[in-house]
Amino acid sequence: MSNPGGTPDTPAHPRFVEALRELGLDDLTGQVRTFPDATRTAAEAAAAVGCGLSEIVKSLIFEADGVPVLVLMDGASRVDVERVRAELGAGTVKRARAELVRETTGYAIGGVPPFGHRTRTRVLADRGLLDHDVVWAAAGTPHAVFPMDPKSLVRHAGGTLVDVRERTA
Repeated sequence: MSNPGGTPDTPAHPRFVEALRELGLDDLTGQVRTFPDATRTAAEAAAAVGCGLSEIVKSLIFEADGVPVLVLMDGASRVDVERVRAELGAGTVKRARAELVRETTGYAIGGVPPFGHRTRTRVLADRGLLDHDVVWAAAGTPHAVFPMDPKSLVRHAGGTLVDVRERTA
């Protein structure tokens, strides 16, 4: 079985495994699930895990006045950049380019976990994540995800709970 970006004993990215150790979450390493096909999108991840789309956590990097910020959003919702801008008091907010995502987090788009990044960034977590008992997030590669209760996930990510999802018409 292929183990892209993982260590021999886990499918998770080595940087993410180290972050779990540092947070005292070694037991989560054994809960990482890997899939032969990439789970780069929330829909792919939900189908692979067998859960609802809103139980997937998207870890998205935006630029707020040129400064990277991580937004954690459920897989069924879209981020309202205007609400993010207002929350941060920023002049402009836009999706970060792939290079900035990798530079900031150390991971490629589609595999960015909610914590264990190369650099510290401000983290906004949409309140909608708390609607579930367990959510699934990337474990550092597009082939691996892990489960966690959303309150713990937000806490370990250093996130601030906010309402930044697009409102439905």
